[in-house]
Amino acid sequence: MSGQKRVLIIEDEKPLQHALQLKLEREGYETVTGENGHEALELLKTQQFDVVLLDLMMPEIDGFQVLEQRASFMGNPSIFVLSNLSQHEDEERVMSLGATKFFIKSDTPLSLIVDEVSKA
Repeated sequence: MSGQKRVLIIEDEKPLQHALQLKLEREGYETVTGENGHEALELLKTQQFDVVLLDLMMPEIDGFQVLEQRASFMGNPSIFVLSNLSQHEDEERVMSLGATKFFIKSDTPLSLIVDEVSKA
């Protein structure tokens, strides 16, 4: 396996997903994308990633439910949760479920997310 970090982007907002993918690939990361919790779980159970960017609010299976199945993931990726929810309880819950970082989409520049991926 190459030294290139693999990043899984699970985001149902296509423009944001595409922007994250372009910015990360420009920085030299290999990216895989998905739009919902079903895709996230399938990918995390069958492939290894260094970092996961996980949206919280998605149809059917949300980010909380994905995190609850963390024990079934291949490897031990760092999980950065991206959310429009800014309630402190949501942040506490995702951190207790094993997330590494919690970002509020509207308050976080993409460059900061890329910087955090590089540190992971």
